[in-house]
Amino acid sequence: MDLSSFSNTNLLQNAAILTVVLAFIGYLATFLSARMLARRKDELDLVNKRLNEFYGPLYVASQAGNIAYRSLLSKQGKKQSDPITDEEMKDWILWMTTIFMPLNDTREKIIIEKAYLIVEEQMPRCLLDFVTHVVGYKAVLERRSTIGWPPEFDIYVERSYMALKAEQTRLIHSHLWGFKRRLIDRKR
Repeated sequence: MDLSSFSNTNLLQNAAILTVVLAFIGYLATFLSARMLARRKDELDLVNKRLNEFYGPLYVASQAGNIAYRSLLSKQGKKQSDPITDEEMKDWILWMTTIFMPLNDTREKIIIEKAYLIVEEQMPRCLLDFVTHVVGYKAVLERRSTIGWPPEFDIYVERSYMALKAEQTRLIHSHLWGFKRRLIDRKR
């Protein structure tokens, strides 16, 4: 065997090994990329579900309730609802039955039925306080609930909604996700 044939054989073996290694690296890169994209898609799906089914409706109902509440106070020329005079009670009951309680019922239903979508591991106290507040009003609609409005409720809902919207935007606009979307759109 001469040196040139040994060199050619060695070169072919090295080329074959390099081809296998490069193919494996390509496969591994594709696998890891697909896995990352799948994980990101799952994260985005969860964020979307939380926004669409829990925090979004809760946020809209809370904002509408706050606007209505401020409007009633403005109509009555007040900065806060307490104390409610006998003259104001008729307006208060009308607004409670037609505006506030329907919004509260909506929020209560969302919290109870979609609690699995909360971001935290434990149910936030303000959500429990809110449901308790609403139940108190259901028991004695003509009178004030003995359980006050939890001021942390609106802060929690707004903060959580805004954080999830930011997370949704980050997930949608990340470079890898955008690259994947472009590839999928190109195939269609």
